[in-house]
Amino acid sequence: MADPFPAAPGPLDPEVGALALVDHHVHPALSAETGEAEFEQLITESDRPLPAGLTQFDSQVGVAIRRWCAPVLGLEPFAAPADYLAQRSALGPAEVTRRLLRASGTAHFLLDTGYVRPGLLDLPGMREAAGARADEVVRLESVAEQAVLDGDGTAAGFAARFATALSSRAAGAKGLKSIVGYRFGLDFDPEPPPAAGVTAAAGAWLRQIEATGRVRAEDPVLLRHLLWAGLELELGLPLQLHTGFGDPDADLRRCDPLLLRGFLRATEPAGVPVMLLHCYPYHRGAGYLAQAYPHVYLDVGLAINYTGARAAAVVAESLELAPFGKLLFSSDAWGPPELHYLGALLWRRATARVLGGWVADGDWSAADALRVAEMVGAGNARRVYRL
Repeated sequence: MADPFPAAPGPLDPEVGALALVDHHVHPALSAETGEAEFEQLITESDRPLPAGLTQFDSQVGVAIRRWCAPVLGLEPFAAPADYLAQRSALGPAEVTRRLLRASGTAHFLLDTGYVRPGLLDLPGMREAAGARADEVVRLESVAEQAVLDGDGTAAGFAARFATALSSRAAGAKGLKSIVGYRFGLDFDPEPPPAAGVTAAAGAWLRQIEATGRVRAEDPVLLRHLLWAGLELELGLPLQLHTGFGDPDADLRRCDPLLLRGFLRATEPAGVPVMLLHCYPYHRGAGYLAQAYPHVYLDVGLAINYTGARAAAVVAESLELAPFGKLLFSSDAWGPPELHYLGALLWRRATARVLGGWVADGDWSAADALRVAEMVGAGNARRVYRL
């Protein structure tokens, strides 16, 4: 379908549009039927419904779906929400997912598999639907929660059980991830906890599970232990940390990556790459950390979809202080494949616009701009994750 609303092409659009991206932090796509209300709830980071009479389509991501995803599904750009959802239902979830994932131009997905719900694709399913490579990033908290359930109920053996479970899960993975920012905050004690403290915290956790049935790793001593155990793996896998913007389960004030300064100083000798995810609205501070510490990297993944037409501003700010070899592309898409597609498309548009503007102003050469776009879009991830 010819686009009746073509965007004015920039000088770098064809080259950036053709990049085979590596999405270094992403979640599985949802390939299951959703109703109107559920779909709208899946295109926001909020876990609360909107007031009556409002719609999530009246947001940057909602407009972007109508503008950019509608043509992929065979509709005119800016299709009405009701028409978009009807077409989505008519095509069926498998076809919608296949079209959008393949249209993203992503060649390799690094999937955080720790956030699950029925209907999400597994690794083979993502590979098949996207026609791309997909590898796992192991979530530390998920491994710990499974280890405590599979254990013998004693606190003294928890650390050893976790170490064994993590070694097994990480053997085929490309990275590790922690959501300590969600479970506690980034203002944790940066030093590794003593063994006695880990055992005591594990005992309290076991008693909590017995009393409530709720299995959720959130004790700060345990969370620190998981981080350091991951860093000490002989595999040397990059460690991803959620920072900045996320759903209301996180206290955004305590997700500023600048709070990690002590931890970054303590972990620098290990040389394990630490990947600061999302970062918005603290991405400028994250850029400083990436400049200051040789093992620190960042992305602005989650912000790209949710800032939509303003994504170029976020991309430009992420390029202010951080060395260009320290920036990576990420969509952080979870659930609707619209988010996987938009994460890639909006990043391409924003990057081409920002770098193309610098070329047009005479500040950069076109060769440098294209080289940096490829580094951020794929090359840096291939190097850091040893793909």
